[in-house]
Amino acid sequence: MFVRTILNSAHRMVYPFLPIFARGLGVDIATMSLLMTGRSLLGATSPLLGPIADRRGRKFGMLAGLGIFTLGIGIVAIFPSFWALAVALGLAMIGKFMFDPAMQAYFGDRVPYHQRGTALAVTEVAWSLGFIVGVPVAGFLIDRFGWSAPFPLFTILGLIAVFVIWRVVPNEDPHHEPVSNSREGYLAVFKSTPALAGISIALWASAANELVNVIFGVWLEDSFGLKIAALAGASAVIGISELSGEGLVALTTDRLGKPRALAIGLVANSLAAALLPFIGQTQIGALIGLFLFYITFEYVMVSHIPMVTELVPSARATLLSLNVTGHALGRALGALLAAFIYQQFGFVFVALTTVLFNVAGILALRRMQK
Repeated sequence: MFVRTILNSAHRMVYPFLPIFARGLGVDIATMSLLMTGRSLLGATSPLLGPIADRRGRKFGMLAGLGIFTLGIGIVAIFPSFWALAVALGLAMIGKFMFDPAMQAYFGDRVPYHQRGTALAVTEVAWSLGFIVGVPVAGFLIDRFGWSAPFPLFTILGLIAVFVIWRVVPNEDPHHEPVSNSREGYLAVFKSTPALAGISIALWASAANELVNVIFGVWLEDSFGLKIAALAGASAVIGISELSGEGLVALTTDRLGKPRALAIGLVANSLAAALLPFIGQTQIGALIGLFLFYITFEYVMVSHIPMVTELVPSARATLLSLNVTGHALGRALGALLAAFIYQQFGFVFVALTTVLFNVAGILALRRMQK
């Protein structure tokens, strides 16, 4: 949870401060939206990177991911520029794609399925801590020292994370038998209809979420003139909502069953998205709407991961890496559409498209269950 909080804080700080980064770099929001799309498209590399944890071991996968992340963030700390940021976001994303499947497979190897929802919900608290702690700290640094100020801090924290994993995770791993090649794992996943349907759920749900992710900072600034500190506060509200979502998963998902909990989350997230433009006409209403949207999305995501870990147990890290690809392609789709829909049609149509993507996720879940 601690290590993932570092990765997720660096990942998430871009969203609320997108207008500030754009101004600091002398580019427009559309350019930043394309940059976010490019970052998400790097998810296509996840199937090449995630299976390393099946071949070389979970600890190797986690350490390699953290090393690449720290290298990427460190580039901006030394050379603060648009292209440095583009390279840094790409390397940080690749590092995250290596770390997360290795970490989730590590727990999947050790924790029984009927308790896995609770265990993985604890690690997912890192998403909310990224917004509750990481983004406000980044906002404070940006306000005082400029847009690039958080990057040296995250570089130091990345080095600490490498040391922590190196010391805490054992070298010997009796719970995992390394595979000799990745081909069998890929075949097992691609021949499984439930696995493919599970990956597509990740794609549709992430596309829905990214539409709001990319735009909410711009929307709040355009609607209410919110400045850096207020945007950081809005991020903290979202973080608290996600923490609540992770708590709900820990309490209910293993009892309800993963697919049923996931269906409840997708329906609730659709309702929250549809409500957002209407209650978001005041600042308080907008924050309440974002709270509801993110608590339901977090319930979707944290219910989805433990379910996916058991769809193809023989190729767990490979499947989880392909699941990351689903998330990444969905985020790329959402990021690509977000600025265009918002600028051309307004926030109401952003919310409507979010609902449509969630409906596609519900249909994929039904296919997986059949």
